Amino acid sequence: MTLSDAMLDAARQTESTLDDILTPEAATNHHKLILAMRYSVMLPGKRIRPYLVIEFCRLHGGDPQKAVRYAAAIEMLHTMSLIHDDLPAMDNDALRRGKPSNHVVFGEATAILAGDALLCEAFKAAADNTFCSPKQNISAVNALAEFGGADGMMGGQQIDLQSEKMSVPLPVLDDLVSKKTASLLSCSCLLGCIAADASKAEKNRAVDFGQKIGKVFQITDDILDLRGDQKLLGKSIGKDAKNGKSTYVSLLGEEKAKKLACELTEQAKEALLVYADSDSGKRLLELCDLLLSRDR
Repeated sequence: MTLSDAMLDAARQTESTLDDILTPEAATNHHKLILAMRYSVMLPGKRIRPYLVIEFCRLHGGDPQKAVRYAAAIEMLHTMSLIHDDLPAMDNDALRRGKPSNHVVFGEATAILAGDALLCEAFKAAADNTFCSPKQNISAVNALAEFGGADGMMGGQQIDLQSEKMSVPLPVLDDLVSKKTASLLSCSCLLGCIAADASKAEKNRAVDFGQKIGKVFQITDDILDLRGDQKLLGKSIGKDAKNGKSTYVSLLGEEKAKKLACELTEQAKEALLVYADSDSGKRLLELCDLLLSRDR
């Protein structure tokens, strides 16, 4: 199976599960909320996080079916962050994945509720995973809370908000990116390990890999925000300069930022060398290069 095939398969399984989770069994008086949740979570996306969940499960000898609900959970958590990030009180962006942002379509209040509800459904999806043991599900819920919460993605979002209109030191930017962007990628890798009942050392290696590719992802995002094609990206460009945000490009310059991304890519690959002979390992090594060179 090629990387492209594996990513498409992970996306298909995750989207099917999301469709099941977000389809009410009967008519509801809060149908608008369900529509808003479905609108954002079902928009076409890269689905990198679900892919990582399923691939890391496979990498460690687990049945990929065990990882699918965890993959759906991380995608709902991620989508929540996108809905809230686009709100006028945050980044105030009217475009997401090539379509109007959630609050543009459904209004601010419903968009906030849609994000909140997706967060709750993420925990429920992980807790209700019948293919894994209760102990595994508790570990998955804990991972979602740890990497998504105050010391993870949401903490990174707070640093991002309070860093607008100022130049922050590089260590602060590293902390911001480690939390806001890399945390959910690390969580995705960890969830796959949990589904496969991997060892503590394997889980630590997976989290480290997620941190490395997360920073590569962000550096590439910074460059694309400067030079990317809005039609390909499906979101507004030039936001960082407009909002006065510090980025790897603004602090280091474009060439040094690219060099750092290359160095981090090699470090991520080194973390996976022990798996280099396996099909999953080969696909993940290829993913490292894909994230470095992506144009969307």
